[in-house]
Amino acid sequence: MAEVAQNMSQEQVVVVTDVPQAETIAPAPPTMPVVEKEMPVPVPETEEEPMKPKQVEEAVVETEVLKASGGDDEKTPQLVSFKEESTKVADLLESEKKALREFKQLVQEALNKHEFSALTTPPAPAKEEEKNDAVVESEEEKKPAQEGETPVVVIEDKENVEPQVVAEKEEKKELAETEVLVNHEKVAAAASDATAETAVDDDGAKTVEAIEETIVAVSSSVASQEETSAQATKEPEGETKAISALDEEAKEVMSETMEVTPEEVSIWGIPLLADDRSDVILLKFLRARDFKVKDAFTMLKNTIRWRKELGIDELLEQDLGCDDLGKAVFMHGLDKDGHPVCYNVFGEFQNKELYKNSFSNEEKRQRFLRWRIQILERSIRKLDFSPGGVSTIVQVNDLKNSPGPAKKELRQATRQALQLLQDNYPEFLAKQIFINVPWWYLTVNRMISPFLTQRTRSKFVFAGPSKSAETLTRYIAAEQIPVKYGGLSKDGEFGTADAVTEITVKPSAKHTVEIPVTETCLLTWEMRVMGWDVHYGAEFVPSSEDSYTVIIQKARKVAATEEPVISNSFRVGEPGKVVLTIDNTTSKKKKFLYRLKTKPCSD
Repeated sequence: MAEVAQNMSQEQVVVVTDVPQAETIAPAPPTMPVVEKEMPVPVPETEEEPMKPKQVEEAVVETEVLKASGGDDEKTPQLVSFKEESTKVADLLESEKKALREFKQLVQEALNKHEFSALTTPPAPAKEEEKNDAVVESEEEKKPAQEGETPVVVIEDKENVEPQVVAEKEEKKELAETEVLVNHEKVAAAASDATAETAVDDDGAKTVEAIEETIVAVSSSVASQEETSAQATKEPEGETKAISALDEEAKEVMSETMEVTPEEVSIWGIPLLADDRSDVILLKFLRARDFKVKDAFTMLKNTIRWRKELGIDELLEQDLGCDDLGKAVFMHGLDKDGHPVCYNVFGEFQNKELYKNSFSNEEKRQRFLRWRIQILERSIRKLDFSPGGVSTIVQVNDLKNSPGPAKKELRQATRQALQLLQDNYPEFLAKQIFINVPWWYLTVNRMISPFLTQRTRSKFVFAGPSKSAETLTRYIAAEQIPVKYGGLSKDGEFGTADAVTEITVKPSAKHTVEIPVTETCLLTWEMRVMGWDVHYGAEFVPSSEDSYTVIIQKARKVAATEEPVISNSFRVGEPGKVVLTIDNTTSKKKKFLYRLKTKPCSD
């Protein structure tokens, strides 16, 4: 058990590189990541669906091997950096260029036909139904239509029909009506004769028989007359069909004329097919579907439909009343490659009031999801979609004091967020960094890792509590990292433009930093040591031998529980140097961070 506990306390960082993948296999995504396809909205977001591996084009693997030494967990890194795919068309493989051309052609055809605008509207009614105001049902339409038979439409437009045809039609109609009246009289006379014969003849059977014969004969005559009338009605049918066909053709010509101008559709503020920036957008969808053009096109249409239904453009400007969530999810700084960094702090949801206000019912969960999408959308709008530009983000997921898997509502919101991100935000993740990772999370990750593609795993980095700050500084410059995560970024005199110098102090070693000063000025600096537990001192040594050394900070031990950042300033009145001293008496190496600036000052 002691050995198990020791292994659990150790930190593990694994970064496996990008490997192109093929067909999708379909394991459910982890409920923890929030990549461009994942998230608990503070959660990690993952982007692509798991696929079966194909030939590895880049064997890039970063693995850090843990070993115990004197009770401290150390690592022997074997590093090969992860390389993000190019967004320049010239760098693509020939098969990928061909897929992009085919994709653009499908998109252009859809724009020409206004298919994207129709995604949220009900299907247009059939052309025959559009004519209801100008069309009357013919006798054939009243009967069930035979399969493959085209219904006959008669248009009552006497102005478009020749006068002679109309006159003949009316004359035949009057003749048919006259014949019907005569036939009715014959039927009445026959019935009267039959009644008389019934009174004289005692044989009832003969009388009934006579009546039936008479009625049948008369009915046949009436049917013959109706048939003649129907034929007379159908005589101008050819001309009516010709008129109907002309109207159809005219409508089709008008429709084609109206659709000559392609519709304009934008996504993340980039118009489709407007310039080379749209190539970067389309490449995201292609890579998310392993360059399967039809699948990528379907994904694009579904994404545009979802964005319209959600009202993304309006959502960007809405106040959702989620100010209390600002510490749980926030954007802060850039990584060393210029990617914006999003921090997801799960420990904030230990606050019962905040948790209740965010996840206690479906309405609140939906508000939380909309707020999370709003943050992501605002971040994406700041990306540079030009070829070769930065078009992805980095996610940092702080699992310290995370509520864990027992929180049903958080898991539910996480699953919903993951699905939305996977379906509608393809290839927006540069790297997914998990810090302050508890042992149970590492255990779960080992279980689900075989179901993830190497390409997905290549973007995941895990670090335990003791190595979280060091891991972050590997990917993000210290001036861009918040103080709470081991950096120097905070409100004050220094900003993100003031670069930080990083120095590694070996175990049981002393390190000094000399800052030369040649003129009168006010020298200000700030510094920190990861984990502190070292001695720190500062002094000014003048260049003149006749001057005395000035103690700025008497050497003292700084405990890990003290303020993480120390700030000092000294007014320099003569040439000399400021010397900062770090004495590491521990058996662990320490990372020392500092930066400084000078301001002229008068005597």
